[in-house]
Amino acid sequence: MNSDPFVRILEARGLVVLDGGLATALEDQGHVLADELWSSRLLRDDPEAIAMAHRRYLDAGADCITTASYQASCAGFAAAGIGRDEATSLLARSTELAREAIDKRKPSSALSPIVAASIGPYAAFLADGSEYNGRYEADAGAIKAFHQDRWTVLADSGPDIMACETIPNGMEAELLLDILEADGQRWAWLSFCCGDGGHLWDGTPIEEVAALCDRASRVAAVGVNCTAPHLVPSLIHKIRSTTDLPIIVYPNSGERYDAATRSWRGFGEPWMTAIKASIRAGASIVGGCCRIGPDRIRELREWVDSEEWKAL
Repeated sequence: MNSDPFVRILEARGLVVLDGGLATALEDQGHVLADELWSSRLLRDDPEAIAMAHRRYLDAGADCITTASYQASCAGFAAAGIGRDEATSLLARSTELAREAIDKRKPSSALSPIVAASIGPYAAFLADGSEYNGRYEADAGAIKAFHQDRWTVLADSGPDIMACETIPNGMEAELLLDILEADGQRWAWLSFCCGDGGHLWDGTPIEEVAALCDRASRVAAVGVNCTAPHLVPSLIHKIRSTTDLPIIVYPNSGERYDAATRSWRGFGEPWMTAIKASIRAGASIVGGCCRIGPDRIRELREWVDSEEWKAL
């Protein structure tokens, strides 16, 4: 796609509503995802479950749905005994499932929802929770090769935009921007995972990576995801200090992920309150991440459609 896919929605509505956590919807549908492939395992075992999750978010009013490729990669599939030919087919299938879910609905053609190909961090392949510390032992060459391999397959599968999400490491952001620049066609958003109100998990100041995105070509938005809701407004202010790009935010519930047990601990935060504060701070593309399901996205859609946000 040669144009920013968010533009038409922002021009028509002023805000873009994303989906929520795909794994959250799948778990709600009864699937147990506590393994290295997480939701991407269902690309082979139960693709209809993924299609159903996409449809639930579309029915809730999402303007954008994200593919089941966050945890998917040729390297990850290989570790699970899946050969490269099947792995590339499964990656492409993630886009096909999202596109089919949209095509089976009958939306206004002018505002048909868009498909974002999820490019999760290198940490997702490790399946050890290091999205939440950002400390990588692999060198830059290995990380770039990992991302390039998956990027090529997903870009060729025809998504509307590439979603580089939950990035906890500043070097990784630079590598993904290099891949985007070399691609020369696709648009992408970059969304970072942060442990406080000003830094990625590896300690990189959020305004530094926002500035990198500002100087890059075909970055449609920059922001944060899978981050505690109360931290997001502060992060937005820091992002806005170095870029005028649209700001995208989709926080998690505020619970904390336990990598040892592959489960969420603690209590959630007032997610809608944080979304409203984020819009007030300058976000224009909003949604949810882990532990935010279709019901919460429906709540967000109804509030956005009420246009109460214009009074913030």
